[in-house]
Amino acid sequence: MRKIKEFLNPQSLKITYLNNQVNVLNYDDIVLLTDDKIILKKDQKIITINGNNLTLLKLLDEEILIQGYIKNIEL
Repeated sequence: MRKIKEFLNPQSLKITYLNNQVNVLNYDDIVLLTDDKIILKKDQKIITINGNNLTLLKLLDEEILIQGYIKNIEL
């Protein structure tokens, strides 16, 4: 039942990776922003994106779009 609530809740964290771009919806804070690591926070969760030449394509209150060579995404 929890998965259905998360699917229906528009405030839940959503991470999409496609073509060397990472889109994160509903994050709370940017903890670290460098060209090889970006750390985001959502409630008690930490999202770490590691890569090379990471740049921001879009930065909104609750949405961020990152482009570059993505090595990994850790939750």
